[in-house]
Amino acid sequence: MCELKSPAKEYQRGFTLIEVMVVVVIIGLLAAIVAPNLIGNIDRAAVTRARSDIRSIETALNLYRLDNFRYPNTQQGLEALISNPGDSIAPNWKAYLNNIPSDPWNQPYQYQYPGQNAEFDLYSYGADGQQGGEDINADIGNWNLD
Repeated sequence: MCELKSPAKEYQRGFTLIEVMVVVVIIGLLAAIVAPNLIGNIDRAAVTRARSDIRSIETALNLYRLDNFRYPNTQQGLEALISNPGDSIAPNWKAYLNNIPSDPWNQPYQYQYPGQNAEFDLYSYGADGQQGGEDINADIGNWNLD
């Protein structure tokens, strides 16, 4: 007859507490090394996206000027790139953008015509949403893209 083995007699293999703790420590060390590098890349990516958005909007503003012989004024703002401000203002208007993007920090891009730093000023206040600042909090404008 076949004898059944009881579960208590079978050799059971598992991880010891020390093995689990070693793995947790290794994962913690890797996270401590990798996380700061990823966070820095996220900040740089946001600044790069803001610069790219500003260049795209700047191109649309230049096309608006070529068609209508002037830039939209500050009051008309960037909205003039997606909706017609009127035939008397923009006789050759067409849609220059599908929508006006928000900056990477979910704030609207600022526009001023005539500008103080260039013919028109197009800028983001950066991560802090306030004028001035340093690093990712610095203003990013069409006058300082490079």
